[in-house]
Amino acid sequence: MSRTGLLAAQVAVAAIIVVAWQIASTTHIIGDPNNISFFFSTPAAVVGQIWRWVVGGTIWYHLWITLLESMLAFVIGSVAAILIGFWFARQPTLAAIFDPYVKAANALPRVVLAPIFTLWFGLGIWSKVALGVTLVFFIVFFNVYQGVREVNTTVLSNARMLGMSERQLLRHVYWPSALSWMFSSLHTSIGFAVVGAVVGEYLGAAAGLGYLIQQAEGVFDVGGVFAGMFVLAAFVLLIDWCVTLVERRLLVWRPEISKSGR
Repeated sequence: MSRTGLLAAQVAVAAIIVVAWQIASTTHIIGDPNNISFFFSTPAAVVGQIWRWVVGGTIWYHLWITLLESMLAFVIGSVAAILIGFWFARQPTLAAIFDPYVKAANALPRVVLAPIFTLWFGLGIWSKVALGVTLVFFIVFFNVYQGVREVNTTVLSNARMLGMSERQLLRHVYWPSALSWMFSSLHTSIGFAVVGAVVGEYLGAAAGLGYLIQQAEGVFDVGGVFAGMFVLAAFVLLIDWCVTLVERRLLVWRPEISKSGR
C-alpha cells in the first residue's frame, strides 16, 4: 500500500470512530443519548474543550511541563538502559549474578513507587521523571541486552579473524545488531515515559496534562477528561514520529528500513 493510501485508510478509521461516537451520543439508535453523552461526552464537546485550551493558551504550559518530564524520563531511562544492557550482554558472569535482582525490580508495580518518589523528590518534576525512568528502563534494557546477544556468530567470528579490536567489534558488529531491537523498544517506551509523567501528575502536581485530566475528573467533566486524553495521544504520536526520523537515519543501511521507513 502506498503512503497516501495508508494515510487515507488511517484517517478513514478515525472518521468512522468519530461518526459512530457522534451518532451514539446524539441519537437513539444505540440507546439513550443522554446516558451515553454523560459517560462518554460527545465529539463536539471534546473538540470545543481542546479549542478553548488552545485559544486561551492554557494547554501550552501544561504540555511543556509534561513534555519536559517525559523527555527527561525517556532520555535518562534509555541511555542508562542502553549502557547497562550492552555491559551486561558483554559480561555474562555479571549478568548472571544480577539476573534475579533485575527481574525482581522489573516485577515491582510502578504505581506503588509513585508516592515513594513524591516523598523523596517532592511534588516537582523529578518525582514524575523518576517514575517515567522506571517504566522506560526495563523495556529498553531487555531489548538491548537480547539484541547484543543475538549477534550473528558467523559475522562475529569473521570480524575477530580479521583482527578487529573490542572497540571495533562494538561499533561495527554489536551496535548494528542491537539497533533494530533498541528502536523497537524506544517506540514502545515513548508511551511509557509519557504514562509515567501523567500518572505522577495525576497523583500530585500543580501543572501538566495529568493535572488537567485530574481536575476535569474531579468536577465530572467527561469532555475535559477525553480532551486531555486526545491531546496526550497526539502528543505521543508526534514524539514517536521524531523517533522514527532518527531510526530512518541510523538504519538507512537496511533495505527494508530505507524503503518502508520502519
